[in-house]
Amino acid sequence: MNDRYDVVIAGAGPAGAQCARDLAARGYDVVVLETEGEDEFPRQSNKSTAGTFHSMMGAFGIPDDVVMQYTDSVVLESPTEHYVRDQTGAVLEFADFKRYLVKDGRDDGAEYRFDARVTAPIMEGGEITGVTYNGDEEVYGDIVIDATGPSAPLAKKLDVVDLERENHAIGIEYEFEGIDVDRPGFADLRDAMMLRLDHEIAPGGYSWIFHTGEDTAKVGLCYIQNGSHARYGRDDFTIDDYLSHWLDTDPRFRDATQIEGKQHRGSAHIQLPGELHTDRFMAIGDTVPTIDPLWGEGINKCMQSGRVAAITADSVLKHDGIEPTAENLAVYDTLWHRDVAPNAKTRLLMTQLLYLAPNDRYDRLMRDLQRLDDDTLAEANKGNVRAITQLLELGDAPLVARLAKQQLDLDLGSLV
Repeated sequence: MNDRYDVVIAGAGPAGAQCARDLAARGYDVVVLETEGEDEFPRQSNKSTAGTFHSMMGAFGIPDDVVMQYTDSVVLESPTEHYVRDQTGAVLEFADFKRYLVKDGRDDGAEYRFDARVTAPIMEGGEITGVTYNGDEEVYGDIVIDATGPSAPLAKKLDVVDLERENHAIGIEYEFEGIDVDRPGFADLRDAMMLRLDHEIAPGGYSWIFHTGEDTAKVGLCYIQNGSHARYGRDDFTIDDYLSHWLDTDPRFRDATQIEGKQHRGSAHIQLPGELHTDRFMAIGDTVPTIDPLWGEGINKCMQSGRVAAITADSVLKHDGIEPTAENLAVYDTLWHRDVAPNAKTRLLMTQLLYLAPNDRYDRLMRDLQRLDDDTLAEANKGNVRAITQLLELGDAPLVARLAKQQLDLDLGSLV
C-alpha cells in the first residue's frame, strides 16, 4: 500500500469527496481517509436534510439519480404566518449523493481508505507532512486537508480552528410518510422546502419540512445552544423532545408515521471562521464554519470549499520547486472569502438577529416579506446591508442593542 501522495484528505463528506474528485480529475495522487466502514457508508454520517438548488447541481455535475424530489418553491413559516417564494430546488438522498461523490472520484483515480480514523498530524520541522490513523498507521502527503467537520482532529491540533461550544448547533431529522402536505390553514408544501422560525418548536434555531414525494417528507429541527436558546428554551427538553412536541402539536403530522431507519443527526458551528490554512495544510467544509442566514445551503458551501482547496493545491503542486507554504496556500483564504462565504461577518449578524427575535417579530417578518420584492430577501441573505436594513423596523432597536451587547461580551471574554 502506498504511503506517499500529493494530497492526503481526512474525511469523505461532501467537502473532502469533492476536493478529491477535482484533484483526481487533474491527475494528482490523492487518498481520502474515512472513519466509517465502506459496507455501511454513510450510516453514521448520513445527517443532512440535503436541500439544495439547481445552481449547485449544475456546478458540480450531480446526477438526477441522487435526487429524491425536485421542488418548485421555498416556504418560510412563523407561528401564524407564511411566505412563499418561487425557487426551484432539489431534495437529495444524502447517502446516495455521498456514495456518488466517492465513486466518481475513484473513477478518476482517487484512493479511498475506509475504517481509517485519523488521529493526529505527523510533524517534521514544525510542518505537517502526513497523518496517523487507526493509532499507528501513517500516510504522507505534500498537502494535508482536514475535512472531518466539527471533530477537526488535525485543524485543532494545529491551532487552525477554534470551534466555540456556545456556537455549536445540533440537529435531528426523521423521514415520515402520511404527512398532510397541503393542510388547510398552512402553506401548500407539495414540491416545496419549508423552513419555520418558531421558538416553541426550535428555540434559538429553526425547523423544516422538505417534501420528498406524495405524502412523504423530511422533518427536523436544529438550534444553537447559546443565549437565544437559553432565553426561549425549556430546561427539561432535549432536541428529541422538541421534535416530538412539534409532531404531537402540528396537525400536519396527525396521521404521519416514521419511515424505519430514516433518522439523521448532525452538528455544525455558527460563527466566523478563524484561520483556514497553514504550511502544507488546509481546513475545509464544516471544519471551517460558513454562514447562510436563511437557506442554510451547507452542502453547497462544503462543495465550494472543497473545490477552492483543490484549485489552491493545484496552483502550487503543478509548479516544480514551489513549496506549499502558508504564503503560497494563501490563495485558499482569498477564494474562500470571495466565493464560499462572502460578507461572512454581515451574514453572521443577520443570522444572530433572526435567532434573537421573538415569535411575534417572526410573524411581522412574514408580512413584511409579502410586500417586499423577492430580491430584498435574496440580497439580505447575501449580506447586503441595505437589504437587511429594509427588513428592520424601529421596534427592532432592542434586538440590535442586545446583539451588540452579546458581541461585546464575547470580545471581552476572548481578551481574558
